[in-house]
Amino acid sequence: MKDFCDIIVRQRSHLLTVEIYRLTKLFPKEETYGLTSQLRRCASSIPANIAEGCGRDGDAELKRFMNISLGSACELDYFILLGSELGYIEASTASRAAEEILEIRRMLGSFIQKLKA
Repeated sequence: MKDFCDIIVRQRSHLLTVEIYRLTKLFPKEETYGLTSQLRRCASSIPANIAEGCGRDGDAELKRFMNISLGSACELDYFILLGSELGYIEASTASRAAEEILEIRRMLGSFIQKLKA
């Protein structure tokens, strides 16, 4: 069992999740059960799956949950794009979020590769 709090990618994905929650507070009410929910769900899934993987037994389980986190990061990237194109997210904000998501995806990919070795 690993301490998930020490994992940098978990820390960064947690901060991103907090930002997504703040950002989606500004979305229209009709998106509460649509895009707002989707963005929050996939953003929070990234650090949550890292934490769950750290609580599992062995690197194989950790790798599996890291892959789930990676999938959620890809999903989040799409929903940021969608929110931007719908006019709910300013282009500069979407760009910064996309950059952070890309860095998190790279970190997850690197972590997964280390677990494979």
